[in-house]
Amino acid sequence: MTATLRGKLLVATPALTDPNFNRTVVFILEHGRNGGALGIVLNRPTATPIVDAIPDWAMLASAPAVLYVGGPVGIGTIIALASSRTDDPLLGTEPVSDHLVAVDLATDPEPLASAVSALRVWTGYAGWAPGQLEEEVAQEAWFVLDASDSDVTTAEPNDLWRAVLSRQSGTLAWFANFPDDPAHN
Repeated sequence: MTATLRGKLLVATPALTDPNFNRTVVFILEHGRNGGALGIVLNRPTATPIVDAIPDWAMLASAPAVLYVGGPVGIGTIIALASSRTDDPLLGTEPVSDHLVAVDLATDPEPLASAVSALRVWTGYAGWAPGQLEEEVAQEAWFVLDASDSDVTTAEPNDLWRAVLSRQSGTLAWFANFPDDPAHN
């Protein structure tokens, strides 16, 4: 395993049947600094519109403009990411990857309106104690894959698990066709 998984995707293998993570795609925000890991589930939209949760930011939300469940830990903790249209540092943001920034929702959205797009907001996150994620990867619970910025802001979150797997090469792409219930194969 690489030194850090920050910026990578964890894609649940069909063997991972925990209801919190079954068929999930997790974007890793932090890994290794404290020995643990923190990520957000990208494909668990709720029915709560962003305009109801954080109305000042609704104008920047990408479709589907709803709140997402980022994981089973810290429900109520809000994490927001957006695509950056500039390489310049933006007040109220912190770089996450080449074109993704974490957004401080306590700042005024107006100055950021022309500099960011495709805002996505999560409640909660996925967290792993030191060594726990490495053990789960070794047990083949997760595929560790490269992320695309569009994975974070996809308009089709319910199809993300299959989409990420189908773009892989070789036999890994075959998992995109794995049935929800293998007994019905």
